[in-house]
Amino acid sequence: MASPAALPPLPFNPSRVRSYVLRLPLFTRLVILAIIVFWLLELQTVWSVVQWGSVIPDEMNFRTMYRTNTYPFIHTGFFHALLNLLAVTPLLERFEAEHGTLTAIALFMGPLSTFPAGIYILIEKFILHSNNAIVGSSVWVFLLFASEAIRTFKSNPYFSIGNYKIPTWTSPLVVCVVVSMLVSDTSFLGHLCAIAIGYLLGLGYLKVLVPPEKILRWIEGKLNLLGRLPHYVSVDQKTYGRFGVLPTSAAPAGERGTPMSFVGSSQRLGTA
Repeated sequence: MASPAALPPLPFNPSRVRSYVLRLPLFTRLVILAIIVFWLLELQTVWSVVQWGSVIPDEMNFRTMYRTNTYPFIHTGFFHALLNLLAVTPLLERFEAEHGTLTAIALFMGPLSTFPAGIYILIEKFILHSNNAIVGSSVWVFLLFASEAIRTFKSNPYFSIGNYKIPTWTSPLVVCVVVSMLVSDTSFLGHLCAIAIGYLLGLGYLKVLVPPEKILRWIEGKLNLLGRLPHYVSVDQKTYGRFGVLPTSAAPAGERGTPMSFVGSSQRLGTA
């Protein structure tokens, strides 16, 4: 009797995926949870989560400023949420592991959400005179990708395609164009705004917005966050990540690298 045909091997190792998920730091876990919860809420028909939390230029006022913080967590469907989760999780995990949980919360719940949204609103409403809504965590995907491209450019200025040498920092712009052509209802302008802020982040111009480490250490010690919160990354644990020192140019002993040298598909970032 012939034995049953063997199943083809999985394209990934489930044990490695499980290990990776279990090692995710706290803020990254909370972002994943928030995206899933908002997607589940969108399944009901009584209240539109997308209408409530998306950035809609003509509806922005002091009472709706919360939208500049909610739109990265909201998506327009299962595949939109899934693709953005797969893209943003490793980038966000790396950022939090390198810079600490409190720093990640302060930046991503502050300027790294509000600045791209603010630029988008100004251009969309006052220059283009349009009113396209944006949602989706691709704002953080392109922002962190742009920041990482700046970081890579410092050590590897070019990558080659045939006989052409292309500056490394342009890679987010190339991906932005490709995504806009291949994926319907994406916001090319929204992604460009995110890339612009990512460039500023990678160049260090936003480090003035980072809370001083002295204050972060005081908060951690006062509230005993490291002891109370599982998967919390302390400001003292985050020296170039939890997985060892990344290769950098040589520096004198005891001297830190460039302060806050940050790393780093959506519907109009989501849909219109």
